[in-house]
Amino acid sequence: MSESFTHLDDQGHAHMVDVSAKQVTKRTATARSLVVMQPETLTKLMEGGLPKGDVLATARIAGIQAAKKTSDLIPLCHPLMLTKVSVDINVVDKVSIEILCTCSLKGVTGVEMEALTGVTVAALTLYDMCKAVDKGIVIQNTQLLEKHGGKSGSWSSADVDR
Repeated sequence: MSESFTHLDDQGHAHMVDVSAKQVTKRTATARSLVVMQPETLTKLMEGGLPKGDVLATARIAGIQAAKKTSDLIPLCHPLMLTKVSVDINVVDKVSIEILCTCSLKGVTGVEMEALTGVTVAALTLYDMCKAVDKGIVIQNTQLLEKHGGKSGSWSSADVDR
């Protein structure tokens, strides 16, 4: 597979890629982060016993807001008219929470960066709201799980050998 740096012009200068000739298709992407904490922290979190309030609702809203602002944060990302952003937060075990962010739209460019930005900011918000009781929280395994649509079609991390 040949590598091409689409965000560089002939002189090697950064530029935003012109996507005006691309086909409009439905595009979706889902990203994931795992947040690991002390069992006592997770218990307080799930019981609503943390001093900063409803951590899960705040993290969801932060993730949605971040996905919508991706082009303000990542320099060469196109501003997108997202039609859906969801942030799901699930307890994995006695010390771990999985955060999933799914973004979708009908457009000419993908939404992978929006999903990754959303899940990352949701995880950071969770950390921020829990750090008073657990400074050792670890955010790990942030990754794109899957994407669909566009010229390259579908992709899944399950298909990647690591």
